[in-house]
This record gives sequence, C-alpha cells and structure tokens, in this order.
Amino acid sequence: MIGRFEDLVGRGLRALIEEDPNLAVVAHDVPPERIAGTVADHAPQVALLNFGSLQRPTDVRELAGANPATRLIVLANRPSPAECNQMLAFGATACLSKETQARDVLSAIHLASRGLHVLPRTARDPLGAESPRQAGPQLLTPREADVLEQLQQGRSNAEIAIALHVGVETVRTHARNIYRKLGVRSRRDLARIGEPAAH
Repeated sequence: MIGRFEDLVGRGLRALIEEDPNLAVVAHDVPPERIAGTVADHAPQVALLNFGSLQRPTDVRELAGANPATRLIVLANRPSPAECNQMLAFGATACLSKETQARDVLSAIHLASRGLHVLPRTARDPLGAESPRQAGPQLLTPREADVLEQLQQGRSNAEIAIALHVGVETVRTHARNIYRKLGVRSRRDLARIGEPAAH
C-alpha cells in the first residue's frame, strides 16, 4: 500500500513497485485519514507512509500496534538520525529519505516484507549539519529523547535531573514538551508507548 505523497514521488513509487514481478500495489495515493482503514481492509505486507502527512509520531505506533502483520516504511525529506530512530521506536520497519535510490527502496520493501528492519542512511549537508525541518509531526530533540527514556523507566524528575546533570525545572520543561509532541497526558501514557505493540 502506498500512502499519499507528492505527485512525482507517488507516481515514481507506484511505477517502481509495479515493475517488480514479485510485488503488487493493493492501494495507492491513500489519504492520511484513510490509511488505518485501508491497511485493515487490504492487510498489505508493506505500507509506504509519507512522514509529511503524519499528524503526530504516535500515528506510526498506533498503526503498527493495530496491524502487526503490516510492515511500515516511512519516507521523509532528508530525515535526521533522531527522526529515523524515533520512527523505528514507534514501530516503523524502515525510515528512508525520499532521495533514496530506486533499487534501495525496492530492497527495503523486500526486506521489510520478510520482517527485517532497515537501518537508514540519513541525508546531511556537506558540513554535517542536520537537514532543515520538514512538514510533519514535531519530533523529540535528542535531550527530550533522553528524558523520555528515563520517564519510561519510572524515574522521578529529581532522579532524571541527577542522571542527566540538569535542573529539576529543566526536566519538567522537557517532560511537558514530550507530552505535547507525543499527544499524551501522563507518565502512564508514556509507559504504554514504551511497551511492545500488542499482537
């Protein structure tokens, strides 16, 4: 299944897959609001998702949890390592740049269909700086990801502050940002995000 992408990207993905005799497109140009239903109806082995159409990072987790047999490949505009790691943590099988070569996209689809995770080659500018932000959900900063890990281990704000060598108020600020970005309200909700998806 192919989600909705920019016209040229969407057409290219469809043509690429249709050229492979071992692959078939069961649905394409699926709008974000219909992805969950389409995956449930067609049960594709692999779903290609456009990072820019996600409303929040937990969309990936919810889709993966509800459809454990479908492998999710997220394509984004020059994703950073942190962005890819977050998509993988939420249940994606692969996170690729939209600049990835055709043969590598096909390889990722075949590997994903066998249940194998594909580690990203991230795109950076020549100076090694992170790529500019693209449209899509707000992702955690590296420090917020550190705090999230500590929160999911059940640590108090004071314990996290000591472990990360920051002030308690800094931990509280990071925690508020994490709740907002992940669309959760409590530590209990965060703990659920850290649990393996139900099968």
